[in-house]
Amino acid sequence: MHLRSIALSGVAFCALLTPLAATAQAPAATVKPAPVADLIKKVDIAYNEFTLPNGLRVIVHTDRKAPVVAVSVWYNIGSKFEPKGRTGFAHLFEHLMFNGSENAPGDFFDPLKQVGATDLNGTTNYDRTNYFETVPTPALEKALFLESDRMGYLLGAVTQEVLDEQRGVVQNEKRQGDNRPYGLIQYKLLDGLFSSDHPYGHSVIGSLADLDAASLDDVKGWFRNHYGPNNAVLVLAGDVDLATAKRLVTQYFGKIAAGPTTSLPNVPIPTLAAPKTDVIHDRVAATLVLRAWAVPGLNDKDAAALNAAASALGGLSSSRLDNVLVRQEKLAVQVSAGVQSLAQIGIFQVTMVVRPGVDAAVASKRLDDLIAEFIKTGPNADELQRVVTTSVSGRIAGLESVGGFGGKAVALAQGELYSNDPGFFKKQLAALAAQTPTTVQAAAQKWLTRPVYSLSVVAGPREASGDVAAAPKPLVSPPALKPANSRAETDPAVGPVANLVFPKVERAELSNGIEVVYAQRTAVPVTRALISFDAGAVANPADKLGLQQLTLSMLEEGTTTRDSIALAEAEERLGANVSTGNSADRTFLSISAPSANATGAFDLFADIVRNPAFKPEEVARLRTTQLAGIQQELTNPAGLAGRVLPKLLFGPSPYAKTAGQNGDPAAVAKLTRDDLIAFQQAWLRPEKAKIFVVSDLGLAALVPQLERAFGNWQGVGAAGVKDLSIAPVQIAPKIVLIDRPDSPQSLITAGQLTPLKGSDNLLDEQTANDVLGGDFLSRINLDLRETKHWSYGAGGGFGQNEQLVTYRINAPVQADKTGESIKALQIDLKEFLSTKGITDAEFTRTINGATRELAGNFETAGAVLSAMLDNDQYKRPDDYYATITQKYRAMTSAQLDAAARAAINPDKFVWVVVGDAKVVRPQLDSLDLSVEVVPAASVTDVK
Repeated sequence: MHLRSIALSGVAFCALLTPLAATAQAPAATVKPAPVADLIKKVDIAYNEFTLPNGLRVIVHTDRKAPVVAVSVWYNIGSKFEPKGRTGFAHLFEHLMFNGSENAPGDFFDPLKQVGATDLNGTTNYDRTNYFETVPTPALEKALFLESDRMGYLLGAVTQEVLDEQRGVVQNEKRQGDNRPYGLIQYKLLDGLFSSDHPYGHSVIGSLADLDAASLDDVKGWFRNHYGPNNAVLVLAGDVDLATAKRLVTQYFGKIAAGPTTSLPNVPIPTLAAPKTDVIHDRVAATLVLRAWAVPGLNDKDAAALNAAASALGGLSSSRLDNVLVRQEKLAVQVSAGVQSLAQIGIFQVTMVVRPGVDAAVASKRLDDLIAEFIKTGPNADELQRVVTTSVSGRIAGLESVGGFGGKAVALAQGELYSNDPGFFKKQLAALAAQTPTTVQAAAQKWLTRPVYSLSVVAGPREASGDVAAAPKPLVSPPALKPANSRAETDPAVGPVANLVFPKVERAELSNGIEVVYAQRTAVPVTRALISFDAGAVANPADKLGLQQLTLSMLEEGTTTRDSIALAEAEERLGANVSTGNSADRTFLSISAPSANATGAFDLFADIVRNPAFKPEEVARLRTTQLAGIQQELTNPAGLAGRVLPKLLFGPSPYAKTAGQNGDPAAVAKLTRDDLIAFQQAWLRPEKAKIFVVSDLGLAALVPQLERAFGNWQGVGAAGVKDLSIAPVQIAPKIVLIDRPDSPQSLITAGQLTPLKGSDNLLDEQTANDVLGGDFLSRINLDLRETKHWSYGAGGGFGQNEQLVTYRINAPVQADKTGESIKALQIDLKEFLSTKGITDAEFTRTINGATRELAGNFETAGAVLSAMLDNDQYKRPDDYYATITQKYRAMTSAQLDAAARAAINPDKFVWVVVGDAKVVRPQLDSLDLSVEVVPAASVTDVK
C-alpha cells in the first residue's frame, strides 16, 4: 500500500512462526462498510448567491462551528489566457497583488497578520488566480476592505521597484522548482502534448525571458484587462449570514467599475499524429517513465469516467499497476495514474519509477501491456466501488475547513468559475458514483487508444536550459507609500476577538492499560485515531539505521490474515486512510475514516498494528524500495542537507540518528525479517502506546470499539529502553558545502544547539522567532525575498525534542548569491540579537496575530489532534491552548528579546550548503569560516 507520512519516511520458512510483538488477535468478523450512497449524502454545502450590478458574483455559506470566515476571491485569469511573449504574467500578478494597494500600501500580509488571518495565500494555475484568507469574524470587514482595494485600487501602488522585486522572487520560485529531481518534466510534457500556441501549451510560471521582458506598462495593462469585478467570484464561508454578506460586499465592492470581459480561449483537445517519445537527462537516482494523453476537461461528459479509469489503473493503493508492477513483478518502486482535470482540458498521466537494476525497456513494455489490457477490459465493479468510496471520503474530510487550499470555499468558487454552478462538486460525485465498468471502459477506449506521448527521465548530467534570466538590476527599495485616500470607504477597525475555546479533553483506559486521550469535533462525520509509541528515531539501533522506517513500511504489506493487496482493498472499501511516521522521540500510526465506518476501521487498524506478517518476499521488496529512496534523497537538496546537519549538531548523541531517517544504505541492505520482528517486539507494543482520538462520535461510543480492537493486546518479550545518556557535542562553526553540480539554486541550511532543554516551555522563544524567522513577515524572509529577491522564501525556527532544542535556518537562494546570502543571514541574526531587537510595530503585530489567529489555527480536528500530542509529549496541561491568550497578552518586547538572546548565539552556527561547488565555493572565502567540500554521493560518510 502507499504508506503516507503523518505530519506543518532471505529467511527460512520456519521463521514465519516466530512470535510477534503482541498476542495475535483473532480476526474480527468483517464489518460491512456503510453504503456509498449514505456517504454521499454527507457531502453538502448549503449556499446562497447574488450578483452586484458591476458583475461580481458572490456566494455565501454559513458555518457556525468556529468564529471565523473564509474569504476567497477567484479571478477568471490564468496562464491559458497569456499571449505569446507574455508567459508567466498571471502568476507574476499574483505576487504583485500581495504588495499593497493604494489605500492599504505596503505588504498585504501585514494587516492580515494583525487581524489573525490563517490559511492566507494566493495561487495561480492554467485557469484562474485566487486569493484567500480565513479571518476571525470581527475582522471580516477589514478583509473585505483589503480585497476590494486590490481589486479596484491597485495600480497606484504598483511601481517599477515593486515589479523588479517580485520579478526576482518569481524567478527564484522557478529556480527552486527546477532544482528538484525530475523538476524539468512539466516543460517537456507540455511541449510534447501541445503546440506552442495552444492555451495550455506553456507552464504557469512562464519563462525567465518573458518575465524579464515585462514592462510596467505591460503589467498595468494586464491588470486593467482582467481583474475587474465582472471577472471574479467572491466566496464567504463560515460565521456569516446572507444579510451581513450583502451589506458588507455592497459597501466595499459595489463602487468598483466593471472592466473588460475576459473571454475563454478556444481550446482544442489535440491528438498526436503518431506516438511521440522524448528522453531527458537529469541527476536522478532512478529512471522515470511517463505516458500521457490530452483528454477533455472537467465539464465534459467523459470526465468522471476518465477519473475513475485513472484511479482503478494507478490511483488506488490496490490499483492494477501497483499490484503487478510494484508488488508482484517488482519492476517498479512507484507507479501512479491520474487526470489533471482542468476547466477546458485534462491530462491523463501514468508515471512509473523503475526499480534499480531493472531494465527500463522491459519495465516500460510491461507498463504499456498493462495499460493496453486495462483499456481492453476496463475495471470491475469492486474496483469502481473502492474508487468512489475513497473519493467521497476524501471530499467529506475536506469539507471540515471553510477555506484554505481545499475547503468549502474552494469547492463553491471552483464550481461557479469553471461550471457556472457552485454546487458542481455534488454533480461530480454523483457522476463518479454512476459509473459502471462499461462506461469507464468506453471512455478509456475512446481517449487512451489515441497516440501516446512517452517521456523518460534517465540519469545523466542535466541538459543546459536555454531559458536564462537577464543580469539583475541594482537593488532599489520600493518607495514607502502612504494611503492615497482614493476611495470613499475607510479602512475599518477590528472589533474584539474572543478567546479560543479549545475542546474538552477526556480520558479513558483500556483493559490492558492503554490510555485513550479524546476530544470531540462535530463539524464533519470523520473519526481520526493515532497511536503514539514512545520510540522515535532515537530507538533505531546505531548499527541498523533505517530499521524503524523499514518496519513501519512493512506494517501495511500483509498481516497474518491478509496480504498487502487485501489490506489495501479493505482500507479502500472503508474509505480509510492509514499513515505512519515518526519524530525524534515518538513513532506514530494513524487512521482516519468516515465515522459510519469507524468500527470496521478500528478492526483493520488493529490487524495492521498487531498482526504484521513480515513475509520474507515483502521484506526483500520493501528493503530494495527503501534503498532506492535513499538514493533519491542523495539527489535532492533538502535530502542531502538533512543527512548532514543533524550529525554536525548532535555529534555522538542518539539524536544524530535523525539524519536521513531512511537510514544508512549499508545497514539497510543487511536488514532481515528477524531484525524487523525484534524492533516491533521492543518498541511497537501496548506498554509504550497511547491512543489519541478526535471524532464526532462520543467517547462512550468509541471506547467499546477500541476495547474490542486493542483491549487484549499484550506485549511479548522485553521492552526497548532508550539510552540518552550520551550528551550532544556540536561541531565548531564551519561550512560544509555539498557539491551538487548544475544546481540553479543553492540550499543554505544552518543550525545551532541551544542551551534550552526539551522540557522547557518555549512560548517566549517561539513568539520572538515569529519576528526573526518564523513568519512571512520575519526579518529573514523579508530580507532575502522581498528586499534582495534572492530567494522564494527563507526562515528559521526552534526544533524541540524531549531533551534538546535546536535553532535552524532554511534558505534556498539563487546560486550566484550564495555567499552574499550567508552574509545577510549572519547580519540579520546579529542585529536582531543585539542592537535591533523587536520593534514596537513588530511586537504589536506579533501579539495581535498570535491571539487572534487561534480559532483559525484550531478549526480542524487534525490541528486539535496535533495539539493533544504536543501537550502530552511536553507534559503540558490539557487547557494549555485554552489559556494561552492570557500568556501572550502578558508578554513584553523586552521579555521576548531576552528569551531570543539567551537561546540563540549567532557565532555558533554551523552551515550546510547544497549547490554547485564550482559556482559557490569561490563565494565563501570572505566569510571567515572553514569550508569542507563533500560530493553529494558521499554525504552518508559525513561524521
